[in-house]
Amino acid sequence: MNLVLTVLEIVSPVFLLALVGFVWVRTGHEYRLEFVTKLAMTLSVPALIFTALVNTSIEPSALTALLFAAIAAYGAVTVVTMIAVKVIGLERRTFLNPLIFGNTGNLGLPLALFAFGEEGLGYAVVVFAVMAIWSFTFGVYVTAGGGSPMKAAKEPLVWATLLGGLFLWQDWTLPRFAMNTLQLLGQIAIPIMLITLGVAVARLHPRGMPRAMVLSLGKAVVCAGVAAGVGYYFALPPIAFAVLVVQVTTPVAVTSYMLAEKYGADSDSVAGLVVASTLLSVAYLPIILAFVI
Repeated sequence: MNLVLTVLEIVSPVFLLALVGFVWVRTGHEYRLEFVTKLAMTLSVPALIFTALVNTSIEPSALTALLFAAIAAYGAVTVVTMIAVKVIGLERRTFLNPLIFGNTGNLGLPLALFAFGEEGLGYAVVVFAVMAIWSFTFGVYVTAGGGSPMKAAKEPLVWATLLGGLFLWQDWTLPRFAMNTLQLLGQIAIPIMLITLGVAVARLHPRGMPRAMVLSLGKAVVCAGVAAGVGYYFALPPIAFAVLVVQVTTPVAVTSYMLAEKYGADSDSVAGLVVASTLLSVAYLPIILAFVI
Protein backbone atom coordinates (compact mmCIF):
# COMPACT_ATOMS: atom_id res chain seq x y z
CA MET A 1 0.00 0.00 0.00
CA ASN A 2 2.83 2.41 0.85
CA LEU A 3 4.44 1.76 -2.53
CA VAL A 4 1.16 2.44 -4.35
CA LEU A 5 0.71 5.73 -2.48
CA THR A 6 4.30 6.73 -3.23
CA VAL A 7 3.86 6.09 -6.96
CA LEU A 8 0.55 7.99 -6.99
CA GLU A 9 2.20 10.93 -5.24
CA ILE A 10 4.84 10.99 -7.97
CA VAL A 11 2.68 10.64 -11.08
CA SER A 12 -0.43 12.54 -9.96
CA PRO A 13 1.05 16.08 -10.22
CA VAL A 14 2.40 15.27 -13.69
CA PHE A 15 -0.89 14.15 -15.18
CA LEU A 16 -2.99 16.68 -13.23
CA LEU A 17 -0.99 19.57 -14.68
CA ALA A 18 -1.36 18.08 -18.16
CA LEU A 19 -5.08 17.80 -17.44
CA VAL A 20 -5.13 21.51 -16.58
CA GLY A 21 -3.86 22.32 -20.07
CA PHE A 22 -6.31 19.90 -21.67
CA VAL A 23 -9.32 21.38 -19.82
CA TRP A 24 -8.09 24.94 -20.39
CA VAL A 25 -8.29 24.52 -24.17
CA ARG A 26 -11.45 22.41 -24.16
CA THR A 27 -13.28 25.14 -22.22
CA GLY A 28 -12.46 27.69 -24.91
CA HIS A 29 -9.55 29.59 -23.36
CA GLU A 30 -6.71 30.90 -25.52
CA TYR A 31 -3.29 29.24 -25.38
CA ARG A 32 -0.64 30.30 -27.88
CA LEU A 33 1.11 26.98 -28.26
CA GLU A 34 3.83 28.13 -30.66
CA PHE A 35 4.84 31.07 -28.43
CA VAL A 36 4.86 29.05 -25.20
CA THR A 37 6.78 26.18 -26.80
CA LYS A 38 9.40 28.58 -28.16
CA LEU A 39 9.68 30.30 -24.77
CA ALA A 40 10.21 26.97 -23.03
CA MET A 41 12.67 25.47 -25.52
CA THR A 42 14.67 28.69 -26.02
CA LEU A 43 14.83 30.06 -22.47
CA SER A 44 13.36 28.10 -19.57
CA VAL A 45 14.43 24.53 -20.47
CA PRO A 46 18.04 25.52 -21.30
CA ALA A 47 18.16 27.43 -17.99
CA LEU A 48 16.82 24.36 -16.17
CA ILE A 49 19.39 22.07 -17.81
CA PHE A 50 22.32 24.40 -17.13
CA THR A 51 21.49 25.05 -13.47
CA ALA A 52 20.68 21.38 -12.82
CA LEU A 53 24.12 20.36 -14.11
CA VAL A 54 26.01 23.15 -12.34
CA ASN A 55 24.29 22.55 -9.00
CA THR A 56 24.31 18.76 -9.11
CA SER A 57 26.16 16.86 -6.40
CA ILE A 58 26.46 13.77 -8.63
CA GLU A 59 29.97 12.61 -9.41
CA PRO A 60 30.98 13.48 -12.99
CA SER A 61 31.99 9.84 -13.51
CA ALA A 62 28.42 8.71 -12.73
CA LEU A 63 27.01 11.23 -15.22
CA THR A 64 29.53 10.08 -17.82
CA ALA A 65 28.46 6.46 -17.34
CA LEU A 66 24.82 7.47 -17.81
CA LEU A 67 25.76 9.51 -20.88
CA PHE A 68 27.27 6.48 -22.60
CA ALA A 69 24.40 4.28 -21.42
CA ALA A 70 21.85 6.73 -22.89
CA ILE A 71 23.74 6.83 -26.20
CA ALA A 72 23.81 3.03 -26.30
CA ALA A 73 20.13 2.76 -25.37
CA TYR A 74 18.94 5.16 -28.08
CA GLY A 75 21.26 3.52 -30.59
CA ALA A 76 19.79 0.11 -29.82
CA VAL A 77 16.20 1.42 -29.87
CA THR A 78 16.90 3.05 -33.25
CA VAL A 79 18.18 -0.21 -34.76
CA VAL A 80 15.30 -2.30 -33.39
CA THR A 81 12.73 0.27 -34.52
CA MET A 82 14.18 0.56 -38.02
CA ILE A 83 13.95 -3.21 -38.42
CA ALA A 84 10.39 -3.31 -37.03
CA VAL A 85 9.18 -0.48 -39.29
CA LYS A 86 10.61 -2.23 -42.35
CA VAL A 87 9.20 -5.65 -41.42
CA ILE A 88 5.73 -4.31 -40.63
CA GLY A 89 5.72 -2.16 -43.76
CA LEU A 90 5.18 1.23 -42.15
CA GLU A 91 6.21 4.48 -43.83
CA ARG A 92 9.61 5.38 -42.37
CA ARG A 93 9.20 9.16 -42.60
CA THR A 94 5.99 9.01 -40.57
CA PHE A 95 6.57 6.30 -37.98
CA LEU A 96 10.30 5.93 -37.30
CA ASN A 97 10.79 9.21 -35.44
CA PRO A 98 7.85 8.91 -32.98
CA LEU A 99 8.59 5.25 -32.25
CA ILE A 100 12.18 6.06 -31.26
CA PHE A 101 11.89 9.30 -29.32
CA GLY A 102 9.86 9.81 -26.16
CA ASN A 103 8.61 12.80 -24.24
CA THR A 104 11.73 13.09 -22.09
CA GLY A 105 11.22 16.84 -21.65
CA ASN A 106 7.56 17.55 -20.90
CA LEU A 107 7.03 14.27 -19.05
CA GLY A 108 10.39 12.72 -18.24
CA LEU A 109 12.01 15.65 -16.43
CA PRO A 110 9.07 16.21 -14.04
CA LEU A 111 8.77 12.49 -13.31
CA ALA A 112 12.48 12.25 -12.50
CA LEU A 113 12.28 15.31 -10.24
CA PHE A 114 9.19 14.15 -8.35
CA ALA A 115 10.40 10.54 -8.05
CA PHE A 116 14.10 11.03 -7.26
CA GLY A 117 14.59 14.68 -6.35
CA GLU A 118 17.40 16.92 -7.58
CA GLU A 119 19.69 13.94 -8.13
CA GLY A 120 17.13 12.36 -10.42
CA LEU A 121 16.71 15.62 -12.31
CA GLY A 122 20.48 15.84 -12.80
CA TYR A 123 20.51 12.38 -14.36
CA ALA A 124 17.36 13.08 -16.37
CA VAL A 125 18.77 16.13 -18.14
CA VAL A 126 21.63 13.98 -19.45
CA VAL A 127 19.22 11.49 -21.04
CA PHE A 128 17.06 14.36 -22.29
CA ALA A 129 20.09 15.99 -23.93
CA VAL A 130 21.11 12.77 -25.70
CA MET A 131 17.57 12.30 -26.99
CA ALA A 132 17.30 15.93 -28.09
CA ILE A 133 20.57 15.94 -30.04
CA TRP A 134 19.71 12.62 -31.74
CA SER A 135 16.21 13.90 -32.50
CA PHE A 136 17.41 17.22 -33.94
CA THR A 137 19.89 15.42 -36.21
CA PHE A 138 18.80 11.91 -37.17
CA GLY A 139 15.12 12.49 -36.34
CA VAL A 140 14.81 15.60 -38.49
CA TYR A 141 16.79 13.95 -41.28
CA VAL A 142 14.40 10.97 -41.40
CA THR A 143 11.18 12.98 -41.18
CA ALA A 144 12.30 15.62 -43.68
CA GLY A 145 13.75 13.02 -46.06
CA GLY A 146 17.12 14.80 -45.92
CA GLY A 147 18.68 17.94 -44.51
CA SER A 148 21.68 19.06 -42.52
CA PRO A 149 22.57 17.24 -39.30
CA MET A 150 24.09 20.51 -38.02
CA LYS A 151 20.63 21.78 -37.07
CA ALA A 152 21.28 20.62 -33.51
CA ALA A 153 24.10 23.16 -33.20
CA LYS A 154 21.52 25.95 -33.38
CA GLU A 155 19.45 24.67 -30.45
CA PRO A 156 19.91 26.55 -27.12
CA LEU A 157 19.32 23.41 -25.07
CA VAL A 158 22.32 21.75 -26.76
CA TRP A 159 24.58 24.64 -25.79
CA ALA A 160 23.10 24.70 -22.30
CA THR A 161 24.00 21.01 -21.93
CA LEU A 162 27.55 21.49 -23.22
CA LEU A 163 28.15 24.54 -21.02
CA GLY A 164 26.58 22.87 -18.00
CA GLY A 165 28.77 19.82 -18.50
CA LEU A 166 31.87 22.02 -18.83
CA PHE A 167 31.02 23.95 -15.63
CA LEU A 168 30.39 20.66 -13.81
CA TRP A 169 33.67 19.16 -15.02
CA GLN A 170 35.69 22.25 -14.05
CA ASP A 171 33.72 22.87 -10.83
CA TRP A 172 32.86 26.37 -12.01
CA THR A 173 29.83 28.47 -11.21
CA LEU A 174 28.36 31.86 -12.10
CA PRO A 175 27.94 34.84 -9.77
CA ARG A 176 25.08 34.31 -7.33
CA PHE A 177 22.80 36.88 -9.00
CA ALA A 178 23.23 35.14 -12.36
CA MET A 179 22.55 31.68 -10.93
CA ASN A 180 19.47 32.96 -9.08
CA THR A 181 18.15 34.49 -12.29
CA LEU A 182 18.69 31.30 -14.28
CA GLN A 183 17.15 29.17 -11.51
CA LEU A 184 14.02 31.34 -11.49
CA LEU A 185 13.81 31.05 -15.27
CA GLY A 186 14.32 27.28 -15.08
CA GLN A 187 11.62 26.85 -12.45
CA ILE A 188 8.89 27.79 -14.92
CA ALA A 189 9.97 25.05 -17.36
CA ILE A 190 8.32 22.03 -15.73
CA PRO A 191 4.81 23.47 -15.15
CA ILE A 192 4.84 25.12 -18.59
CA MET A 193 5.89 21.88 -20.31
CA LEU A 194 3.22 19.82 -18.55
CA ILE A 195 0.40 22.28 -19.23
CA THR A 196 1.57 22.59 -22.85
CA LEU A 197 1.47 18.80 -23.18
CA GLY A 198 -2.20 18.81 -22.19
CA VAL A 199 -2.95 21.68 -24.57
CA ALA A 200 -1.23 19.92 -27.47
CA VAL A 201 -3.07 16.64 -26.88
CA ALA A 202 -6.39 18.51 -26.73
CA ARG A 203 -5.74 20.07 -30.15
CA LEU A 204 -4.58 16.96 -31.99
CA HIS A 205 -6.68 15.18 -34.59
CA PRO A 206 -5.61 11.54 -34.22
CA ARG A 207 -6.21 8.86 -36.82
CA GLY A 208 -5.89 5.06 -36.76
CA MET A 209 -6.20 4.71 -32.98
CA PRO A 210 -6.35 0.85 -32.85
CA ARG A 211 -3.06 0.59 -34.75
CA ALA A 212 -1.63 3.46 -32.70
CA MET A 213 -2.47 1.63 -29.47
CA VAL A 214 -0.69 -1.54 -30.62
CA LEU A 215 2.38 0.37 -31.85
CA SER A 216 2.51 2.45 -28.65
CA LEU A 217 2.41 -0.65 -26.49
CA GLY A 218 5.16 -2.22 -28.58
CA LYS A 219 7.25 0.94 -28.26
CA ALA A 220 6.89 0.89 -24.47
CA VAL A 221 7.91 -2.78 -24.21
CA VAL A 222 10.92 -2.41 -26.52
CA CYS A 223 12.15 0.81 -24.91
CA ALA A 224 11.78 -0.48 -21.35
CA GLY A 225 13.53 -3.75 -22.22
CA VAL A 226 16.40 -2.08 -24.07
CA ALA A 227 16.92 0.57 -21.39
CA ALA A 228 16.91 -2.01 -18.59
CA GLY A 229 19.36 -4.23 -20.47
CA VAL A 230 21.71 -1.33 -21.16
CA GLY A 231 21.43 -0.13 -17.56
CA TYR A 232 22.44 -3.57 -16.26
CA TYR A 233 25.29 -3.78 -18.76
CA PHE A 234 26.73 -0.43 -17.64
CA ALA A 235 26.13 -1.31 -13.96
CA LEU A 236 24.42 2.02 -13.33
CA PRO A 237 23.63 3.01 -9.74
CA PRO A 238 19.96 2.57 -8.75
CA ILE A 239 18.72 6.12 -9.37
CA ALA A 240 20.60 6.48 -12.67
CA PHE A 241 19.23 3.09 -13.77
CA ALA A 242 15.67 4.08 -12.85
CA VAL A 243 15.92 7.44 -14.63
CA LEU A 244 17.30 5.83 -17.79
CA VAL A 245 14.42 3.32 -17.94
CA VAL A 246 11.74 5.95 -17.25
CA GLN A 247 13.16 8.49 -19.70
CA VAL A 248 13.65 6.09 -22.61
CA THR A 249 10.15 4.63 -22.06
CA THR A 250 8.26 7.94 -22.01
CA PRO A 251 5.41 8.22 -24.57
CA VAL A 252 5.64 9.82 -27.99
CA ALA A 253 6.49 13.52 -27.82
CA VAL A 254 4.33 16.23 -29.35
CA THR A 255 7.44 17.45 -31.19
CA SER A 256 7.19 14.33 -33.38
CA TYR A 257 3.78 15.56 -34.51
CA MET A 258 5.16 19.05 -35.14
CA LEU A 259 7.98 17.65 -37.28
CA ALA A 260 5.55 15.49 -39.27
CA GLU A 261 3.33 18.51 -39.85
CA LYS A 262 6.26 20.69 -40.88
CA TYR A 263 7.85 18.23 -43.33
CA GLY A 264 4.73 16.75 -44.91
CA ALA A 265 4.64 13.32 -43.27
CA ASP A 266 1.33 11.76 -42.14
CA SER A 267 0.80 14.04 -39.13
CA ASP A 268 -2.64 12.62 -38.27
CA SER A 269 -1.14 9.16 -37.79
CA VAL A 270 1.59 10.64 -35.60
CA ALA A 271 -1.10 12.46 -33.63
CA GLY A 272 -2.73 9.07 -33.03
CA LEU A 273 0.57 7.78 -31.64
CA VAL A 274 0.94 10.80 -29.36
CA VAL A 275 -2.57 10.40 -27.93
CA ALA A 276 -2.46 6.60 -27.68
CA SER A 277 0.98 6.43 -26.05
CA THR A 278 0.18 9.27 -23.63
CA LEU A 279 -3.02 7.52 -22.52
CA LEU A 280 -1.19 4.20 -22.14
CA SER A 281 1.57 5.89 -20.14
CA VAL A 282 -0.96 6.72 -17.43
CA ALA A 283 -1.03 2.97 -16.77
CA TYR A 284 2.49 1.76 -17.59
CA LEU A 285 4.64 4.56 -16.12
CA PRO A 286 3.35 3.94 -12.56
CA ILE A 287 4.09 0.22 -13.05
CA ILE A 288 7.65 0.99 -14.18
CA LEU A 289 8.17 3.37 -11.26
CA ALA A 290 6.89 0.72 -8.86
CA PHE A 291 9.60 -1.66 -10.11
CA VAL A 292 12.50 0.83 -10.09
CA ILE A 293 11.80 2.79 -6.88
